Amino acid sequence: MPDRYPDTPDGRYFVVRGRLWRKSNPALDEATRQKLVRDLMSARRAVRDAKGDPEASKKARHLVDQAKVALGERGDPWWDDGAPDYNRHMAKNTPYADWFASL
Repeated sequence: MPDRYPDTPDGRYFVVRGRLWRKSNPALDEATRQKLVRDLMSARRAVRDAKGDPEASKKARHLVDQAKVALGERGDPWWDDGAPDYNRHMAKNTPYADWFASL
């Protein structure tokens, strides 16, 4: 059975419903990665719990963004070879199109 969310051959993205999503920075040590994932999950719970409170929601969403940037899923790409970032692009509209079509 193929992976539910296949990784691109270069390991930079995984694909969900044809869309590329940037993976976490593989250079993060495991303890740091685990802390950041805990922070992200806590921030997501805060978003859920802030329903109806615009200020709390804004703060919680900011915390989600901070955690995702720290993980390398948003913000500047974690790779340094100058390759462009295709985060959130449809795979069929990127250089990964042939690879994606072959799945």
